[in-house]
Amino acid sequence: MRLSEEIEIDSPPVYDMGQRVRVRKLIRNDGTFPGKDVGFHLAKKGDIGYIVGIGTYLQRSYVYSVHFLESNYVVGCLSKELDLAEDHKPLIEQVEW
Repeated sequence: MRLSEEIEIDSPPVYDMGQRVRVRKLIRNDGTFPGKDVGFHLAKKGDIGYIVGIGTYLQRSYVYSVHFLESNYVVGCLSKELDLAEDHKPLIEQVEW
C-alpha cells in the first residue's frame, strides 16, 4: 500500500458519527475482520451504512467504523472508500436518541 503525502488527521474528520454513507467500491477482508477468510466480500459497491466510530491509521488517516445493517457487519473504511448518502432513504426510520 502506498501512503499519500497528505496527513489527513491534521484536519477534522470528513464524516461524523451517525452519518449515512455509501461504499464507493467492493470492500474485501484484508485479514483484519475476524471470522472471515481473507478476500471475503464485506461490503459491495453501493452498500449503505452508518458511521459508528472514528479511529486513526498510522497517525495519518481516519478509519471510519461503518455498520452495514443488511449484513450486520461493522467494517473499517477510509474516507476515499465512502460517499455521503444523505440522499438515500433510511432502511429503518430514525427516531430521536
